[in-house]
Amino acid sequence: MRSSILFAAATAGTGSLAYTIPANLQAIYNAHKAGTCATPLSGTSSSGAVFCGDIPNAIFLKGSNGNYDNMDVDCDGSDDKAGDCSNDPTGYGETAFKDTVQSYGISDLNANIHPYVVFNEPPFFNAEQHGMKPLSVMAVVCNNQVWYGIWGDTNTEPTTGEAAISLAQLCFPNEGLNGDFGHGTKDVLYIGFLGDEAVPGKNGANWKASNVSQFEASIKSLGDSLVQSLGTSSGGGSGGGGSGTCSWEGHCIGASCGTDDDCSDDFVCSNGKCAAE
Repeated sequence: MRSSILFAAATAGTGSLAYTIPANLQAIYNAHKAGTCATPLSGTSSSGAVFCGDIPNAIFLKGSNGNYDNMDVDCDGSDDKAGDCSNDPTGYGETAFKDTVQSYGISDLNANIHPYVVFNEPPFFNAEQHGMKPLSVMAVVCNNQVWYGIWGDTNTEPTTGEAAISLAQLCFPNEGLNGDFGHGTKDVLYIGFLGDEAVPGKNGANWKASNVSQFEASIKSLGDSLVQSLGTSSGGGSGGGGSGTCSWEGHCIGASCGTDDDCSDDFVCSNGKCAAE
């Protein structure tokens, strides 16, 4: 089925899926767009962005002064040449977390159905070392809306600002995006959330969805909760909407832990998660 048809099916019910950016997320978008990243977690990618730790309990892509990142189109996974991916010059027949996805009952992610985001891995950047989990829910602010995706693939070189064609076409339905044509403006904010609570797992998402609308609906509630947990942070340091400062990124409130020593500052390890005392 062509991606354009999938998108047409999705738009019939997207009023409840994409919505006006919540006030706290709009404040975060506005506050971090200006300037540069104060807490870079990586070097600079080919698009000029860095993985940034300025938002407590989150990792986001920050471009240079006054921008974020672009959105290139990714078609990797099952049916990597289907529909609007037919002209993808770099398509690859599997995604990075295929083995885990197979335990969810499907052969692999499908870029036409699963709105995944590509986040990099070593040697450039390892999101897992900073507390982000594979196949976790992400928030993507694009075109004055917010959509939810999952961290579903990686690159082996410093390339950022890339998402599945299904997510790209949800964000920018009028730009004719396809496997060889993406959104070049650096105005897209990608936010990854730290900790196990961001992972829907086998039963927390409709991995067997037949279109992107069905999959989006299955992760929206979790995405809403994760966005709400960000509070209205301007990068100053209160973790996850809680109290106290966090000086050790990846070990803030909500991060997985074994002992108090795994948690930043005065946070304690409570039920396997860093928490305020």
